[in-house]
Amino acid sequence: MTLPGRGRSRDLGRHFIVKPRSKVDLGAYDPADTSHVGDKEAAKEQLKENSEAIDALQERLFAERKRALLVILQGIDTSGKDGTVRGVFGSTAPLGVFVTAFGAPSAEDLSHDFLWRIHKACPARGTIGIFNRSQYEDVLIGKVRKLAPPAVIEHRYDQINAFEDLISSSTRIVKFMLHISKDEQKERLQARLDDPDKHWKFNPGDLADRKLWDEYMKAYETILSRCSTQGAPWYVIPSDKKWARNAAISAIVRRTLEDMDPRYPKPDWEPADFKVE
Repeated sequence: MTLPGRGRSRDLGRHFIVKPRSKVDLGAYDPADTSHVGDKEAAKEQLKENSEAIDALQERLFAERKRALLVILQGIDTSGKDGTVRGVFGSTAPLGVFVTAFGAPSAEDLSHDFLWRIHKACPARGTIGIFNRSQYEDVLIGKVRKLAPPAVIEHRYDQINAFEDLISSSTRIVKFMLHISKDEQKERLQARLDDPDKHWKFNPGDLADRKLWDEYMKAYETILSRCSTQGAPWYVIPSDKKWARNAAISAIVRRTLEDMDPRYPKPDWEPADFKVE
């Protein structure tokens, strides 16, 4: 089976990847940058081609059942985590794709260590798991809202790295920080207020978090610097333009799956020995 455009997909990862142990300044990243995906029509064509390739590769991954792919989506409120799932994976067969949205931890979650609920949701071999928010909430909200002592937060970075290293023996991990500007967030929040059909998406608590914008950006910078590793890299994706965001992420996911190179298993029987009557 030949994948559409195999070998021609642009490797955008090198433009957006955070090198391990590098110091990150989010002010140096332009959230409206579209230079690496071209114009809107070209980006939409890239997304279509990449989505078709992801679907074909996911089928191979599911048939092989030896490895999994975990895609982590993090971003400030309205950055487009749900939109990314729809835009990038909307054409992928649902049989082997599972989305987990992490909200506030339950009483049961809180009775265990902070990684307990994360480990339970990790994808099984043969599947793609998508985390809408993740273990990084515990060093984002936990840090900004002071939900845990600084020493506990500090230790969590190493615990997260160790956890990701543990599951990497069977699971490939890619992590995307959806980077939007404060002005773009304002427009998106206002759009939810202006449209009655979007009122359900508006959370008054988002306005409280918005007042802590600078603190959240600093917390993200620490995460990106401390937790981008060779085996589980972070990518900072400009996300003011939804079409550019989806084109970039789809290209990176596609290239990751191509690097994994899943194969259909060979049967332990001879097809020529059978005939359908």
